[in-house]
Order: sequence, then structure tokens, then C-alpha cells
Amino acid sequence: MFGATKVRLDKDLVSRLKRVSDTAGYATVEEFITHILEKELSNFGGDESDEDIKNKLRGLGYIS
Repeated sequence: MFGATKVRLDKDLVSRLKRVSDTAGYATVEEFITHILEKELSNFGGDESDEDIKNKLRGLGYIS
């Protein structure tokens, strides 16, 4: 890994993440967020072109 990266999140979102991560049994909120991001990234595979990824993101409504 390349080291820690700081990301700013809304306080309400952090509260929700904390509550759900505790309920789900994660040791930390960071562990829960990492799991969510890894799971989401797995939907994109590793052998796809940038255009394929953009099309998937459009289909999911993340970009227009």
C-alpha cells in the first residue's frame, strides 16, 4: 500500500458509517470503508479500458 490518504466526509455520513460498521462487527470505520471500496472496485475488474469503466460508471449513475 502507498500509505494513508485523508478524505473529508460529511459528519452525518461518518456517523452513519460508524453506526453501521459497529453493527456489522468491523473493528474500525476505516476497515468498513476499505471493505466497501474494495467491493465496489471489484465490479470494474482489472482488464478493462478507461472507456469501459466510464460506461459502467455512467450506467450506475455515478457520472453523466
